[in-house]
Amino acid sequence: MNKEFVLNGVNELEDYMIKTRRYLHQHPEVSSKEYETSAFLKREVRKFGLPVYDVENSTGFYAVLDTQRPGKTIGLRTDIDALPVTEKKVNLKGERTCLSHVEGVMHACGHDGHMAVVLASIQFLIKIKDQLNGKVVFIFEEGEEIGSGIHQMVAALKPLNMDAIYGTHLAAFMDTGTISIEEGPQMTGAIMVEFDLVGRGGHGSRPDLSINPVFAMANVLTGLASAWVNQIDVSKTVTLGLTQFQAGTAYNVFPDCAFVGGSLRYFDYDEGKKALEIFKNVTTKIAEAHLCKAVFRESTAIATIPVINDEALSKIARDGARELYGDKVIHGAPWYASESFSLYSKLCPTTFAFVGCKNEDVGSGADHHNEYFDIDEASLSYSLGSTLMFAINLLTKQD
Repeated sequence: MNKEFVLNGVNELEDYMIKTRRYLHQHPEVSSKEYETSAFLKREVRKFGLPVYDVENSTGFYAVLDTQRPGKTIGLRTDIDALPVTEKKVNLKGERTCLSHVEGVMHACGHDGHMAVVLASIQFLIKIKDQLNGKVVFIFEEGEEIGSGIHQMVAALKPLNMDAIYGTHLAAFMDTGTISIEEGPQMTGAIMVEFDLVGRGGHGSRPDLSINPVFAMANVLTGLASAWVNQIDVSKTVTLGLTQFQAGTAYNVFPDCAFVGGSLRYFDYDEGKKALEIFKNVTTKIAEAHLCKAVFRESTAIATIPVINDEALSKIARDGARELYGDKVIHGAPWYASESFSLYSKLCPTTFAFVGCKNEDVGSGADHHNEYFDIDEASLSYSLGSTLMFAINLLTKQD
């Protein structure tokens, strides 16, 4: 398909994407409670003339564009949830273009932009439907941030026998206009860890009559740090990200227990499993040495697998993006965050693109999940163009 035709179509949809992204940014909803977000998205999809299919026990849904001609069935996916973060009225430069209207909730990861891009892709692909073969499934996934909607979505999509699924993430660590679509591992798998060290409470004046879980927990944390240095394969990084430590309510009372929570991130599945075993073993034995008991909560388990891009699909996506944007397609590094997108690989080959949204001139570039996070809205066009080229290249060529 003519390059200029696609670029012109992207330009025509830019205002729609910006307007839609701003509306969604102003009306964010946290994971599993995206009721109004889902309703808005469904209204837009039906307005474009596509049927909507609900996903059982989920605010997520999907829509299908059927060309009525034989061909591949491909998916274009967006996440729809926001985060429980209180947004600053300014970004890294100054006042924001738009601000969340919901106290304590913001789109701090770019999902508002992702939704706007997929809605725009529907409009463009409907316009060229007669030039395509096969089907496009537009996937609107609930609760990516906590993994609450992915399993229901995968189950709902399984009967469609899909051939490929494509996803995009706006990336605050890349400059606006740059695009990275690499084969192999792109985002880590996540292991959630939550546990309590149970001791025995008592008066703060007599540590000998209590079992103090605070000292025990301090030794657990230093023991874990040493184990990570000495037992994790240096060529297979697993990060140790402990973010919560809660114990005690008064200066003169030993608590009964102390709590720690966090996550481990990994690219190699076997090393990730090994890391979880090390984590539990070190914690349990050090706790016992301090006469405490380690109690691991049910959530302590592998939550997601790594995002690993299919080699053939990544080449198709990269070549298509390069056709539009030339040397703006760069070789990027993997991202140590995790994504439920990884589980779509149970259905079919997948590929996941990073599109830069960092621009000092507009104040974007703060890290994801940060109260200063913002996107450069110019990045939406690059995301749309890359998405469209992937779909076009798969649906206009016959095997």
